[in-house]
Amino acid sequence: MSPRPNGFARALRRFRDSAAFAILVSSIAGVIGTTAVSVAAAHGAQLPRPRWSADERTMLKSLSLTSLQPLAPDPSNRFGDDPRAAALGRELFFDTRLSGNGKVSCATCHVPAQDLQDGTPLAHGVGTTARRTMPIAGTAHNSWFFWDGRTDSQWAQALGPLESAVEHGGTRAQYAHVIAKHYRGEYEDVFGALPSLVQVPRNAGPVADNAARGAWQRLPSTQRDEISRVYANIGKAIAAFERRIELAPSRFDRYVDTELAGRPHDSTDVLSSNEEAGLRLFIGKANCVNCHNGPLFTDNHFHNTGVPKSKLELPVDSGRALGVRQAVAGEFNCASRYSDAKPDDCEELTFAVTEGDELVRAYKTPSLRSVAARAPYMHAGQFASLNEVLSHYNRAPAAPFGKSELRPLHLSPTELSQLAAFLQLLTTPIATPKGWLEQPSTHVNGDKGHVNNY
Repeated sequence: MSPRPNGFARALRRFRDSAAFAILVSSIAGVIGTTAVSVAAAHGAQLPRPRWSADERTMLKSLSLTSLQPLAPDPSNRFGDDPRAAALGRELFFDTRLSGNGKVSCATCHVPAQDLQDGTPLAHGVGTTARRTMPIAGTAHNSWFFWDGRTDSQWAQALGPLESAVEHGGTRAQYAHVIAKHYRGEYEDVFGALPSLVQVPRNAGPVADNAARGAWQRLPSTQRDEISRVYANIGKAIAAFERRIELAPSRFDRYVDTELAGRPHDSTDVLSSNEEAGLRLFIGKANCVNCHNGPLFTDNHFHNTGVPKSKLELPVDSGRALGVRQAVAGEFNCASRYSDAKPDDCEELTFAVTEGDELVRAYKTPSLRSVAARAPYMHAGQFASLNEVLSHYNRAPAAPFGKSELRPLHLSPTELSQLAAFLQLLTTPIATPKGWLEQPSTHVNGDKGHVNNY
């Protein structure tokens, strides 16, 4: 039988079971922990970084390329995943004969060595445009194209520059003749027989040039439709080529995948303290993910962010307010007779918002993938560096037209530099079939021989 505890033992037991004892132990542990942290910091030891919360982990996962859904077929382009159409589109993408002066190809502005853009404030074709060249990689996942979203498919987007007086500067009749002379076999293997072009002048199309427009209007309507269908198929072939230009994982993607899997990081996926701090700002205090979300870091919507007017751009550039009306009325939109889509496939077009003050000077949210390598920035290259962009968003000045959605962020210089460090982390390789972005070899036999200048 155990001896009965004396008075001191009973008092000690009561104290051990009391709230006061728990508080005392907690205080001692806190002192020990603080002392250990201080000692570690004094000796330069790296302390464990705070863990990501459940909500933050969900956000990180949504930003990783592993969350990008497989590319769905384009119902408006039934040739979009045809390898023969893609091979023809690759030839056409690099062919300078698809221009009014024989010197401009798609690759003139979408330079493969420069992330498929040209690094200039405004694009230069046969003349100078009013907008910045947008990159191509990953855009097959988009619903709207151009800064103002004036087309609703990749193939319709490819057609716009071809008849622009300041980009390619040619006409659809000219391009039909190029196809007939240099690509007849490849074209007919995919799209079927070409129409007769014997009575079709080379310089004819619904363009700004009066002579070309007059020649176009004199053609019978059935012949105009046949030529326009060849023209549409040129766009569909180029889109089939571009659909194979995707994105490969960046260090950011590897970091997220490793972090969420609970694996230890190594040199290929670790973040610096500044990069991690920038990431936390990006998904938190800086509100960047309000627009730059999803695995492509874009919501694919249109926003007025108070970007200043450029001396180089048009006197009035209303952005989405005009672009959406152009898309709805577009000759080659999803609902057109040149589209392969069924009416139910065109919901983006059918339900597009066409009125509202929020559309004025609203521009498409660009992807931030490889953004650090794509200066200058904004729709007309208004900002020369990422630092200028971040300063603009931090200040949130009033818009020159319409109403800006921005509010001042009040970020410190340190926080701005951390955000810039994170954006550098998003440099993303392009993923394509081997040799896909190399200029096709000059053909020495037959009619294909040509040399591109870009």
